[in-house]
Amino acid sequence: MKILLTGAAGFIGMTTTLKLLARGDTVVGLDNLNDYYSVQLKRDRLARLTPHPNFRFVQLDVADRPGIEKLFADGGFDRVIHLAAQAGVRYSLVNPHAYVDSNVVGFMNILEGCRHARVQHLVYASSSSVYGGNTRMPFSEHDSVDHPVSMYAATKKANELMAHTYSHLFGLPTTGLRFFTVYGPWGRPDMALFLFTKAILEGRPIDVFNHGNMRRDFTYVDDIVEGVIRVTDRVAAPDPDYRSDTPDPGTSHAPFRVFNIGNHQPVPLLDFIAAIEDALGRKAEKNLLPLQDGDVPATYADVDALTRWVGFAPGTDIRTGIGRFVEWYRGYYKV
Repeated sequence: MKILLTGAAGFIGMTTTLKLLARGDTVVGLDNLNDYYSVQLKRDRLARLTPHPNFRFVQLDVADRPGIEKLFADGGFDRVIHLAAQAGVRYSLVNPHAYVDSNVVGFMNILEGCRHARVQHLVYASSSSVYGGNTRMPFSEHDSVDHPVSMYAATKKANELMAHTYSHLFGLPTTGLRFFTVYGPWGRPDMALFLFTKAILEGRPIDVFNHGNMRRDFTYVDDIVEGVIRVTDRVAAPDPDYRSDTPDPGTSHAPFRVFNIGNHQPVPLLDFIAAIEDALGRKAEKNLLPLQDGDVPATYADVDALTRWVGFAPGTDIRTGIGRFVEWYRGYYKV
């Protein structure tokens, strides 16, 4: 297939693109290479993709409406995997406009492009953050997600609503994937694993929020990518059992689906840190802090629906995944 993948210089985007290329797909990768974190890291990810004859890179912002319109008009894309977004819960408290520009306006442009180009299937990144103030565990797609606690979460919830509208009005098949704390080699520098590893190796204390009483459904990147590609291959379809008098938030009468994609095995933050310490052979000095605004104490994914849909079965344990990240980190930064 010919696939447009946005956010190609990102962590998940690069890994997904490599797997698509390896199986014979043609990929047009889009990224704006913004400076939210190291542009050099993004360029180094791209350097792993650009030598491939079936890959073409386009530097473009999804909020650039004329640019996106032209890209779709000329592209002839069969399917779209939309991973580009302004990421980060905490940064959304500082610069909320960036989230509206990229995650709302940008997503609108992608939807319009898919509609007019008659794309067969749009798969897009949502987030576990949409569960916001929910406390019933594990988080289920069948539960309401009407109480976000950050602007980032609100924009991801908005994406799901916008996608449903296009599925309903125009018959555009859309599938949203709620990612749960993805980690692994080439990961983002603003994520906990990267921050902790860097600080421990430099002999600095690490900031541990909620006094360490956090649990996260850490999911290894290769498991995530396998799920993304399986979902891309299975086009969203109307749910024959959907009932409008008892609506299910995860399905619809339209070709619309939303799935959790996580490890289904939440890990206490202090156990996560212990695994990093073991991989590094060094102990961390912990700076215990209260829970930050916009953050949640726990995430835990119910992935039964995704398992039934595409056979999703994450298989990478936390110590193996962290070991692979540390090996990459030491090599990339020559530590």
